[in-house]
Amino acid sequence: MAKGFLEVFPTLNIAEPLKELLAMAEVEKVTSARDRSSIRVYMKSTRLIHKQNIYDLERGIKDQLFPDKQITIKIQEKYRLSGQYTPEKLLKMYKDSLLLELKHYSIVEYSMFRKAQIVFEDEGKMVLTVEDTMVNRDKTNELKRVLEKVFNERCGLPVEVAFQYIPPKENDRRKQIELKLEREAQAIYWQNHKDELENISGGENISQTVAKSDNGEKKTHNSNAAIMDIPMPEAAPWDALMDQAASGNVPGNDETISPVSDGIKPVDAGKTAAAKPQSGGKTEKPQLNKGRKGWGRDKDSGFGEDRKFSVKRSNNPDVLYGRDFEDDFMEIEKIDGEIGEVTLRGQILTCESRELRSGKFILTFDVTDFTDTITAKMFIRPEIFNEVKDMIKTGMFIKIKGVTTIDKFDGELTLGSIVGIKKADDFTTKRMDNSLEKRVELHCHTKMSDMDGVSEVKSIIKRAKKWGMSSIAVTDHGCVQAFPDANHALDKGDTFKILYGVEGYLVDDTKQLVENSKGQTFADTYVVFDIETTGFSPVKNRIIEIGAVKVVDGVITDKFSTFVNPDVPIPFDIEKLTSINDAMVLPYPKIDVILPQFLEFVGDAVLVAHNAGFDVGFIGHYAEALGLPFSPTVLDTVSLARLLLPNLNRFKLDTVAKALNISLENHHRAVDDAGATAEIFAAFVKMLRDRDIEDLDHLNELSTMDAQTIMKLPTNHVIILAKNDLGRINLYRLVSWSHLDYYSRRPRIPKSVLDKYREGLLIGSACEAGEVYQALLRGAPDAEIARLVNFYDYLEIQPVGNNRFMIADDKHDMISSEEDLKEINRKIVKLGEQFKKPVVATCDVHFMDPQDEIYRRIIMAGNGFSDADEQAPLYLRTTEEMLEEFAYLGSEKAEEVVITNTNKIADMIEKISPIHPDKFPPVIENSDQDLKNICFTKAHEMYGDPLPEIVESRLDRELNSIISNGYAVMYIIAQKLVWKSNEDGYLVGSRGSVGSSLAATMSGITEVNPLPPHYLCPNPDCKYSDFDSPEVKQYAGMAGCDMPDKICPKCGTRMKKEGFDIPFETFLGFKGDKEPDIDLNFSGEYQANAHRYTEVIFGKGQTFKAGTIGTLAEKTAFGYVKNYFEERGVHKRYCEINRIVQGCTGVRRTTGQHPGGIIVLPVGEEIEKFTPVQHPANDVNSDIITTHFDYHSIDGNLLKLDILGHDDPTMIRMLEDLTGISARDVPLDQRDVMSLFASTKALKIEPEDIGGCKLGCLGIPEFGTDFAMQMLIDTKPKYFSDLIRIAGLSHGTDVWLGNAQVLIQEGKATISTAICTRDDIMIYLIGKGVESGLAFTIMESVRKGKGLRDEWIETMKEHGVPDWYIWSCKLIKYMFPKAHAAAYVMMAYRIAWYKVFQPLAYYAAYFSIRATAFSYEMMCMGKERLEYYMAEIRKKGDSASKKELDTLKDMRIVQEMYARGFEFVPIDLYTAKAQRFQIVDGKLMPSLATIDGLGDKAADAVVDAAKQGKFLSKDDFRDRTKVSKTVIDLMDDLKLFGDIPQSNQMSLFDFTG
Repeated sequence: MAKGFLEVFPTLNIAEPLKELLAMAEVEKVTSARDRSSIRVYMKSTRLIHKQNIYDLERGIKDQLFPDKQITIKIQEKYRLSGQYTPEKLLKMYKDSLLLELKHYSIVEYSMFRKAQIVFEDEGKMVLTVEDTMVNRDKTNELKRVLEKVFNERCGLPVEVAFQYIPPKENDRRKQIELKLEREAQAIYWQNHKDELENISGGENISQTVAKSDNGEKKTHNSNAAIMDIPMPEAAPWDALMDQAASGNVPGNDETISPVSDGIKPVDAGKTAAAKPQSGGKTEKPQLNKGRKGWGRDKDSGFGEDRKFSVKRSNNPDVLYGRDFEDDFMEIEKIDGEIGEVTLRGQILTCESRELRSGKFILTFDVTDFTDTITAKMFIRPEIFNEVKDMIKTGMFIKIKGVTTIDKFDGELTLGSIVGIKKADDFTTKRMDNSLEKRVELHCHTKMSDMDGVSEVKSIIKRAKKWGMSSIAVTDHGCVQAFPDANHALDKGDTFKILYGVEGYLVDDTKQLVENSKGQTFADTYVVFDIETTGFSPVKNRIIEIGAVKVVDGVITDKFSTFVNPDVPIPFDIEKLTSINDAMVLPYPKIDVILPQFLEFVGDAVLVAHNAGFDVGFIGHYAEALGLPFSPTVLDTVSLARLLLPNLNRFKLDTVAKALNISLENHHRAVDDAGATAEIFAAFVKMLRDRDIEDLDHLNELSTMDAQTIMKLPTNHVIILAKNDLGRINLYRLVSWSHLDYYSRRPRIPKSVLDKYREGLLIGSACEAGEVYQALLRGAPDAEIARLVNFYDYLEIQPVGNNRFMIADDKHDMISSEEDLKEINRKIVKLGEQFKKPVVATCDVHFMDPQDEIYRRIIMAGNGFSDADEQAPLYLRTTEEMLEEFAYLGSEKAEEVVITNTNKIADMIEKISPIHPDKFPPVIENSDQDLKNICFTKAHEMYGDPLPEIVESRLDRELNSIISNGYAVMYIIAQKLVWKSNEDGYLVGSRGSVGSSLAATMSGITEVNPLPPHYLCPNPDCKYSDFDSPEVKQYAGMAGCDMPDKICPKCGTRMKKEGFDIPFETFLGFKGDKEPDIDLNFSGEYQANAHRYTEVIFGKGQTFKAGTIGTLAEKTAFGYVKNYFEERGVHKRYCEINRIVQGCTGVRRTTGQHPGGIIVLPVGEEIEKFTPVQHPANDVNSDIITTHFDYHSIDGNLLKLDILGHDDPTMIRMLEDLTGISARDVPLDQRDVMSLFASTKALKIEPEDIGGCKLGCLGIPEFGTDFAMQMLIDTKPKYFSDLIRIAGLSHGTDVWLGNAQVLIQEGKATISTAICTRDDIMIYLIGKGVESGLAFTIMESVRKGKGLRDEWIETMKEHGVPDWYIWSCKLIKYMFPKAHAAAYVMMAYRIAWYKVFQPLAYYAAYFSIRATAFSYEMMCMGKERLEYYMAEIRKKGDSASKKELDTLKDMRIVQEMYARGFEFVPIDLYTAKAQRFQIVDGKLMPSLATIDGLGDKAADAVVDAAKQGKFLSKDDFRDRTKVSKTVIDLMDDLKLFGDIPQSNQMSLFDFTG
């Protein structure tokens, strides 16, 4: 007795869709072979099951139920199909399955059936027309048997199969394919009869069959290749094969045969399509030596016997290292463990070296052949190391012979014991565009397309230029952030044209609520209807049910309900959705009978439907097919729902019904859905009448959609190209609005807005996600298609492969084959002809070359795309490749769409720059004169009148340079911001080189005085200054505060010591043409105020936050790649992962904002003249607007202010508040403070008291880290100026370690002579006599890490610059300006002064502002407990977490505080502050936020609750503060609640004495 399939196999793990299909299947019986080697399952079903699912089931049963047994599972299926099936209908639905089955059975029969023209002469006779070839003649009987067996026995539909023959088409392509098929068939036969064939040949091993080559020489061939390459005679192929195999006379050919579908391996394990032999046509084969036998026995190299230290042991000029060898290479991916000696070829990706303790060097380099990567390691004697290293260059192609071994350090398979390395040719495939006329690519994505494109825009442009294209378009998804880099890819005067555009997300907001309105009122007749169909496309699918109700003046007066016989079987998914099956519809008439009845029922009523485009589209299609008039007024309740129910996010029928409390039973049955829709319509009519809308014309007046509605509409893709500069600005406007006003999951462009601003733009129909393509897919009426096509300037078609995913996608009923995809393209071409629109063929480029798809695949997989492994061929194609792709259009039309029209579009576009070429600084009235007045007023206030000559001349020189170059406005802006901050009680620290400017000092922008060290009398009646005395001159290059104290010789007042000796040219250059950058460090808690003040200065809407672009970092990409392979059970070596990582990095992930950058737009200018704008990270809830371009792209055009937040000014403010002492009054020459940088004496403690720390500068900015303190110990600073130099060293890259540190240790330099800041280089070189302009240029090059040119080195040597100085310059990667270092050290020194003289204030400020991991429980319970926790963290060593290391950093400051004799007082819940420490009776009270688990918000809540009165209990505390029970329990353990009871409840005992 038959049982349900799922009953027989209840534990089988099956995908849900297949499980639902198998629920309808039964198992009739299960049989087994006697030896239990096979099981046969006899299954029957009323539904067709694709053969791929049958194969998957067979494999699943074997793997899941018999995992450890050698057993074969075979499912024998039989179908009981409905009366709707005929043989012809069965073939249509089952053909793909049949093809797959034939492909597994026989490649020849598969090919015959696939190419055959099939017709049914009558219901029971199927005629196949095939080409008349020997192969086809031989196989017709077998194909007939198979097909009749499937139709008759399996499906119960008797059919006779007959054949007709037509002459074969004589063309080379056909011959090649037929020959290939024959070879594949022969390969299969060879695999199955290998032993038999060898026996026939007399026992000879046919794997080494000898044949004569063209030149008469004997050649040895691999057996598979030889047999597959036999020229086939006109006899039966198997007879010929047997005869030739027996004779051993098997001719050969070098053609590589691709593996066939049944898993036949490629013939030559060392050979791939991408790795063809490079010289002489010689076929290379792998040759492995298992083990060490025979090593080093190569032929004599001709170098004689004494070869101890030779790098090369061969006269062959291609040999780079070791011996020559001629072994054939092996693909790296085929290396399986330690297999001994191998020969590989590949490209060197990375090369590193280091010296070992033994004195030898290890050279490590990664080699890839693009199938995989392996690391090679060489241990080299010091005598030959440099020679070997110089020959092994990154990027070169080599052959290498060595031994595979597991590295004992990292466990990775590596290549060692290197026998030899030879030069090799570049074996990678280089595609070139060889067409005389070139195409233009009009649809191209870069790494700026969100996690989608993987090609650098500069690389794409470089490729297009190399191929000889005249132009290329850049069209990223929704953004234009690749434009600046694209612009930089071209040199000045380059004629190549970049077409700047975007692939936008278009929303059609132009549709009216009512189509074809005739002014009907709501009292007129309406027919509300719904249909059920076999699919989504009216062209390919059929109607199976129509349900309708007639409504007159709100009252249902009639109903219409009927099934429709679709004349095709109803798909399983539709039956599952609607519960309508073949048996239900078979008794009913077909659509040609039902539709006239329905249209008669409708009459001239208004048609109403939910998602009316679908229902009306089907009715309209069949009305047109039947010649029935159909042009109704149509009202869509989906559009009404968007208007009347704007708070809904989805507008499906069941969602809308639920929102209106309307019952919807039997959803997806036409009559029930129509009834529910009628109730919805009635509810909407009432809502409209409440708005005084009584007719459809008035309803249409509400068609204009608001932003919220647009954000809920579906999107289509659209290509927008800027034709000229106006078009560029309009494009930027559209991008801005799409991000600011219409962003919902993606930036949307309303069609009405695009149409309004389309001047200067070209609009293309885009890809399969475009409106036109989608309309064709759903079989939209001609009128709708005409409306859509007319909107576009040109139409687009793409290669079939781009859209192949639709063939397997159930949502696309209209597409079942590649031919269907070609037909869509043909229709688009015809539309172009009909509407006079150019049609262009594009690639929709997402990666450069076919092999680059791996990068996109990995990124998509990392972002959760289930189809990531099914990458479409979205690579940049040559003209020839595109002409071949579209050859089915005919050669003339293919040339038109590929070449002529793409160039026509490109020619319509001007060559423009995406970045405005001019500078647009903001304008502040009288800024030039104001700056002069401010500077000279301050100068006179300090230095008197007349000014000292050195002051006046420098000020004049600076102001002339600043004003003449238009930079005065920058100074005035900075001055206003700094003065405002100072006025509000916050100091401002300067950054960068602005402190090099005396004008900046005099205008109050910086406290750094760049003049040479000098004395200055502060007496306003005296103002004596000394710049020139010998005692002052000896401090040149140092700082004024380094000089000894001095009394004014004129009035006896103690003089101030000023000046840091910094040249102005560091800031603006000798010609004043260096772009200035004024960076300011505001207090972190004041930064937002400073940002808001910029709007006061420039006006609202004139300032924008500087935008940034966040890309996929190398570390994140590494995780993506590693996870990708691990999830698929594939092991990849780290070197291969790193290779793939390089292709994934740099892809845009998000956008952000510079922490302090403000872009200023001049009044009267529009921001879109320069850049689009958006919210950071597209956060629609943010009120911040940033530039769309990365700010670096536009800071040469618009002024960028750096208003940064910093802890130092905040800390200074708190210190001033706690002590009442102004930081400006802190002297910079206090000896006790200076001693902190040499010892702990000023703190009155010993190093042993603080864990052995030798210095007292723990917690001092710039100098409090172990790295900085070691620098202090090494350099032993004596002066304030030494601290500036050390700050410069610590902030530079490759300036101290391995550079200045070495020079100081070797005695070649001191802290005073080493290069510490960028200014040092220019001043030193000028002092040596180098021309000042060149000295500046050299400084700029070195400080940016660009090194020294050869001619500069010659000049430096000519002027006596020592070799160690030149060596130091070459190593530097980045350098700090002296002015920046001076500003930092001034702040740090002031804080250090408070540490010495106001210790409690210092620790309170430090713990409040700089501590990042302060813990009340660990740090405030006494010194012993603190040091216990410190020891516990230190025990962990390198395994300590970042949080633990941050905690330890704070603990060291607490330990120092305890050592100095200071203590904490317990937290008082009523007086403690939320985030700030406070001084209470000579001790410190920590903040509430230091309690573990109590964050800043909770701490604020406790403070607010405490202001309302005492806490009655711990429960009351919890209720009022919302603090968690865990934190309350901790606070209780820490005794912070005192005697507060647990709850408010009173006990009887509370009233007894």
